[in-house]
Amino acid sequence: YPASPFGTLAHVGPMTRTVADAALMLTVIAEPDVRDWYALPSETGHGAADYTHGLERGVEGFRIAFSPTLGGHRVDPEVAKLVAAAARRFEDLGAHVEEVDPDLPDCAAPFRTHWFAGAANLLAAFDRKAKAMMDPGLVEIAAEGARIGLLEYLGAVKQREAIGLAMNLFHETYDLLLTPTLPIPAFAAGLERPKDGDQERWTDWTPFSYPFNLTRQPAASVPCGLTADGLPVGLQIVGPLYRDAKVLRAARAFESAAPFALPQL
Repeated sequence: YPASPFGTLAHVGPMTRTVADAALMLTVIAEPDVRDWYALPSETGHGAADYTHGLERGVEGFRIAFSPTLGGHRVDPEVAKLVAAAARRFEDLGAHVEEVDPDLPDCAAPFRTHWFAGAANLLAAFDRKAKAMMDPGLVEIAAEGARIGLLEYLGAVKQREAIGLAMNLFHETYDLLLTPTLPIPAFAAGLERPKDGDQERWTDWTPFSYPFNLTRQPAASVPCGLTADGLPVGLQIVGPLYRDAKVLRAARAFESAAPFALPQL
């Protein structure tokens, strides 16, 4: 609260040092709130679920899909190697891991339409002087969003529904989906995109993230190693809709098997 101008495309979640802390924090912030029209009712009538419960149960018997490129996105070789090794760890933990891509419709176009329209909504109340002090990238996408027509937006809503349905069907077979968190190593803070890359916008280096903003599925990023330059790489664990506890359980199992040592600075 208050509601995001991006609607259900925006999500609030924990950022913590450990999975246990994430589970504890989510237990607190997931409490139902009457001011949030999207909030789910409590299952017990006494607040949110306790996401720390069952955290150590592991993933034995899980059927897990591993998608190295999520349909063909280009991935840095070092990132690909570290993420593939992380995915194999789940076999050691008793899960069955299968390399497979979800049969997803295009996610980029409907995401841009939703996000850019949300940016236009966010900046609508500000005058030109105020916008001159804002991030230029945000101002630019808001201007694009203001040009989106009603039929184009409604078309993106239908596309989003199709993506969500595709993932619902996918999870009829697979408990979880593993992907890279990002296709490239970390780059300098304060930039919309890497200086030496061919990405034009931040959406070009987040192709593994925004599909699950569209579908509203729970996803966690866990560190899975460092590049030769000492840059962090993440493994993304995606679960079915409303199965946040299952994602945390898998993240905790991986964290236990492959604890991440912070680099010396």
